[in-house]
Amino acid sequence: MYEKILLAADGSKNSIRAAKEAIKIASLIQNCLIEVVYVADFAKAKSDILHSKGKEELDFSRRQKLLPLEEQLKSHNVTYEVKILHGEPGPAIVDYANKEKFDLVIIGSRGLNTLQEMVLGSVSHKVMKRVNCPALIVK
Repeated sequence: MYEKILLAADGSKNSIRAAKEAIKIASLIQNCLIEVVYVADFAKAKSDILHSKGKEELDFSRRQKLLPLEEQLKSHNVTYEVKILHGEPGPAIVDYANKEKFDLVIIGSRGLNTLQEMVLGSVSHKVMKRVNCPALIVK
């Protein structure tokens, strides 16, 4: 069964909905671990660094984005860990999920319009195509 679940999160409403689904699954399985993965996007990192007063403040602001999600996990007594990765979100999540051999990846969908998704591709779409384990996209 799913003992090791990767929950990709960015603090958005979609990732909070994905967390709810991860909680539903994890609550059915004894000794299930959810690893919440947040990717510090290289494209936004320069701006984040310029507007922060230091590494501690930057780490704190990233963790703040995940607070509502962490509160849900705590309130449902789900075992979880938070991991902050650096890079482009799609490839970073895929690489980490494949290296760490997760049983399931859960990610929120993103509301890109059809043209944007065709040209850019969404993070969830990239993850779904390239991850080596079952994946769940939550709308």
